[in-house]
Amino acid sequence: MSDNSLSPEFQQGKIDEVRRLIGPQSGKLALYCSDATISRYLRARNWNVKKAVKMLNASLKWRQEYKPEDIRWDDVAMEAETGKIYRSNYKDKSGRPVLVMRPRCQNSKSIKGQIKYLVYCMENAIIDLPEDQEQMIWLIDFHGFNLSHISIKVTKETAYVLQEHYPERLGVAILYDAPKIFEPFWMVAKPFLEPKTANKVKFGYADDTNTSKMMNELFDMEVVESAFGGKDNADFDITKYAERMREDDKRILSFWKMDASPLPTNSPLDSKIKREEDEDGAFINECVPMKSS
Repeated sequence: MSDNSLSPEFQQGKIDEVRRLIGPQSGKLALYCSDATISRYLRARNWNVKKAVKMLNASLKWRQEYKPEDIRWDDVAMEAETGKIYRSNYKDKSGRPVLVMRPRCQNSKSIKGQIKYLVYCMENAIIDLPEDQEQMIWLIDFHGFNLSHISIKVTKETAYVLQEHYPERLGVAILYDAPKIFEPFWMVAKPFLEPKTANKVKFGYADDTNTSKMMNELFDMEVVESAFGGKDNADFDITKYAERMREDDKRILSFWKMDASPLPTNSPLDSKIKREEDEDGAFINECVPMKSS
């Protein structure tokens, strides 16, 4: 069912039906359950009210237990220090925030720690959304990659968190210069993704004209990292990035102190997630800084 073929009245009717079925919410969950949030869950379940309600109720329970709004930079700083995931300081031409991922920079064996940091990054990207956007971009830099940098368990958990608790948040994920050795892993990992999510995954390669066209259509390449064919050669600076994240933490804190009145339909802060307590992760890789924060 195409969203474009559905009238606004039909969509609002479905939203109202979901809201009635989940019942009244209070506090932070009331803030979470905006019309925009409910619409994303409906779209993820092809506007099937029963399935959307089940999915949303599971997320509400998860949020209540995982408490994403309570996670701060200092809780995840150890996971972050190599720049394995960071929010870029630019957006795409549609205003979507960009999460850069560098598998070679993996520095932890803790699945809980890695997922906690992923959720923090997702939450951070969401508060950076403009009012007319709900989605973000993932740019995944495969330079220096080998199979020791990723695991099936973490990939499976990442897919679960993304699809079940952040529905319709991913615009496109570009896997840049993935080597041949990644192909078998991709064949194992792809079944974890719903077809709608898998279709958002694109492969890009340096010196490929189609990739160059795709990147130029999406971005101002003057500000994009050189690893993705852009002009920015600056290194990732953890000190500056930490300063940015601590400032963003204040925005999250101030938001959750708001009264639990309904959010504007397109509020960028209407989808928050929870996390588990972190484990101490053992450092397993050295990462050579390459990109700017």
